[in-house]
Order: sequence, then structure tokens, then C-alpha cells
Amino acid sequence: MSVQYRDYYEILGVEKSASQADIKRAFKKLARKYHPDVAKDQPDAEERFKEVNEAYEVLSDPEKRSKYDTLGPDWKEGQDFSGGPGGGFAGFPGAAGDGAQYEFHFDGSTGFSDFFESMFGGRAAGDPFGTYGRRGGGPRQNRANQPMAGQDIEADILVRIEEIMSGASREIRLARPSASGPPKESTIRVKIPRGIGEGQMIRCAGMGYPGSNGGPDGDLYLRVRLERHPDYRVSGHDLESEVALAPWEAVLGTRLKIPTPHGGVMLTIHPDTQPGTQMRLRGKGLPAGGSKFGDLFVTITMTLPKKSGDAEKKLWSELAAMSHFDPRS
Repeated sequence: MSVQYRDYYEILGVEKSASQADIKRAFKKLARKYHPDVAKDQPDAEERFKEVNEAYEVLSDPEKRSKYDTLGPDWKEGQDFSGGPGGGFAGFPGAAGDGAQYEFHFDGSTGFSDFFESMFGGRAAGDPFGTYGRRGGGPRQNRANQPMAGQDIEADILVRIEEIMSGASREIRLARPSASGPPKESTIRVKIPRGIGEGQMIRCAGMGYPGSNGGPDGDLYLRVRLERHPDYRVSGHDLESEVALAPWEAVLGTRLKIPTPHGGVMLTIHPDTQPGTQMRLRGKGLPAGGSKFGDLFVTITMTLPKKSGDAEKKLWSELAAMSHFDPRS
């Protein structure tokens, strides 16, 4: 089985030498363009949004980016990689340790590509890069044909912030290992609990490796990874975001509408608001149990015009001449 190489730099439209700031800007631009709530008229928007999220997941993390840059050329040679667990998990011995070869395969419905899982996922044993993980230690050896439970298995699932606001369900298509014969293809519906957080597990009972001699099948554990959102950063149940102001908005004050997971809210900017000011919107974060929600912390930034016209420069000159403000004092 082979895994198709993915060029994350090409997906984000940046050079390999791009800075973290360049990568962040590229992600925000593309994520806003393809976010499913915005690009409803584009049939491939959701898939493109997942690709952008996956690329940013890797390139925004220095450790993952370093690993990707180191191994990338080897994967890219021939445009695929063979001999690893492939699109799922091949080459893992059965629960009985009998040398049987099983395959556990997702078709991408968890939100991450096979390439990502092969390099950075936590799915199964037998990973040539040591990134896979299965629950319960090494292969379990069968003793005197006693019933043995199958191995549990882990996989990552990409979850949208909008999905955890009130809970959701997701159809996952997978080919489960079979003790004899080809893998069993099935579709399961996974419940995404309201308020579930980054790194928490969703247990799918009996969906792991098959047991032996009448032993129970292992379980499938889906590790939640929250999507990278173009507007928010997640911090527990709280969210963080930024709002850019023009210089005159910061000086004169203004009112503007900003997005939150609860819908748009009007934000009042008082006169002489300084860049770096943080504003707290209580209860506008993620579910925190019961009827409680985390908060949204909004940090004020300032953006200057990229190019000013002659009339604008004249006004800036008049302001400079009459102002006693010294930013270096």
C-alpha cells in the first residue's frame, strides 16, 4: 500500500522559506475563503478547508515542520511512500500473535489525510516513524487458545468549533480488520459531545482489532483535534481573537461588529484605545459544562494603510505638525 505525498507549502501557497508570520497570513486568507459557513456555494470548499487546516497544523508547529522538511523529499520521490502502514494500518499481527496481517483503513472522513496520519497521527502500531500508537501495550500473546481481546486502536478526528457548540454527529467510513478474509467495510455514526476539548477521546466500542478465540473486539478511540479557525485561538473553554483598527478608529473610538461562535456582537472601542488592549466578552467562548460558557478575549491591534494618497499624506503632515506626541519619550 502507498501513501500520496502532500505538499503543504503548495497548499498554503507559500515558499519553503516562508516565515511563521507568512504561513499564518496565508492560512487565515485561505481559511476564510474556504470556511464551510462562508463558501456554501463552492462544492469543494469543505475539502479545501480541511487541506488548509492540515497544512497549517504541520507548518505552524516548529517540531512537525522540521520533521516534515526532513522526511518530505524521501516521501516526494516517486510521489508516494511504500512499506509503511499506508492508508490505514497494514502489517500488524493479530491479537493472538499468530502472524496474521490485518489492515485498518479510513477513507479520510476523520478530517485528516493518510499522509498526515502516517507522519503525525496516533493510529496504530507498525509505524516506521514511531508516530503511531495503540492502546494496551504490545501484541497480546494467546495462551492455550484462551479467548483474547483485540487491540484497541487510536485515530485523530478533526472537529470544527461550530460542532462542539451544541454537539454533532459524524459518519466515519472504515474498513475494519478481519481475523479471516478481507477487511469489513462499514460506516459508523460517531457522536461528538457538546463542549469536547482538544486531545479528549471519543470511544467507539468494538471497532478496534478483532479478538481471537471468541474474545471481544478492541475499541476505536478517536482523539479530538480542534480545527484551526481563521478568527479564534482556543485556550481551554476560552477563545482568543484579534481586532485590527485604523489609527483614527483607535483615537476617536468606534463601534464595530465582530464574529463569535454565538453570533455577531457589537464591540465598543473607546477613544484613545491603545494597541494591545484586551477586552473580555463574558460567556462568548466554548461550552464549559451545563449552561456555562468560557469567555472570548479580544486583543486590539492597529493597522496602517499600505499606501496613502496625496490628500491623505497632506492630512498626516498637518497632524504631525500640530501634535506634541512623541512615541519614543
